[in-house]
Amino acid sequence: MPQIRPITDLRNTNEISEICHKYREPIYITKNGYGDLVIMSIETYERQLALVDVYKKLAEAEAQITKGVPLLDGEEVFKNLRDKYATK
Repeated sequence: MPQIRPITDLRNTNEISEICHKYREPIYITKNGYGDLVIMSIETYERQLALVDVYKKLAEAEAQITKGVPLLDGEEVFKNLRDKYATK
């Protein structure tokens, strides 16, 4: 469940920090009853960025499939990678 706090709660930065880390979710800050800010831990932020990156790559792959770009054989790709990076 999202945490929604008034902007006055930002005075207690330690509490806000603990909530961000404990729940691993953003905290939504309101000002005069309206949404104003979003605060989150660095870990949560980095996780969000990673998800955005995955979604972007999936969208690119779907666009390539739609355009008819030929697919690579998974087994062949992994075999080539093993051959290239195998320890000798």
